[in-house]
Amino acid sequence: MRIEEPGDLSVVRESYDRVADNYVEMNLGDLAAYPWLRVAVDGFVGAVRGLGPVLDVGCGPGTVTAYLAERGLEVSGVDLSPRMIEHAHRVYPELRFEVGSATELELAESSLGGILGWWSLFNLPRDILPAVLRNFAQALVPGGHLIIGTHQGDGEIPRTTAYGGVPVTWTTYLWQPDQLWELLGAAGLERVAELRVAESVAGVPSLVVVARRSV
Repeated sequence: MRIEEPGDLSVVRESYDRVADNYVEMNLGDLAAYPWLRVAVDGFVGAVRGLGPVLDVGCGPGTVTAYLAERGLEVSGVDLSPRMIEHAHRVYPELRFEVGSATELELAESSLGGILGWWSLFNLPRDILPAVLRNFAQALVPGGHLIIGTHQGDGEIPRTTAYGGVPVTWTTYLWQPDQLWELLGAAGLERVAELRVAESVAGVPSLVVVARRSV
């Protein structure tokens, strides 16, 4: 499926390259710091185990990818930032990681048991995310699950610094649950679970949704 490339893709990639070292040093991907979010990921693990390979889209330095692998999933990661992937290869050399954007993934139909977009899709413009979700839905096997973690709210937040004051240029798009469920339903996925958490490291509420391709 051909998906339009975001106009700011290159500057977003460069921004994540700049923050990658600080992100790793701050250990921001560690699920141990967020018990409610960890519960959601554990539920995803149980739901997709045995269904096929899992893809962590926007894996960053691979912390959550490794968490899934430790729980028995066949998982690989992909991230927009080459520097993030360098860290992933260094820390988890036994796992598979590649550089790539969510908008350029060539995913075979019915090839994945699960897809995780863990705080990695919020930079996608609102007119581009629907096509990405359709691509994900087609790639899932019947019964396969997609889990998305993102920032909850209205509107968007232009970011100029992040992760310790490093200069960045990106937009954080906020989502309300009903908006995401509408997009997921249009992509052909059915509702499974929803979790709302009052706070996050970004200072706005966290939202996790889990959807499934119909059997």
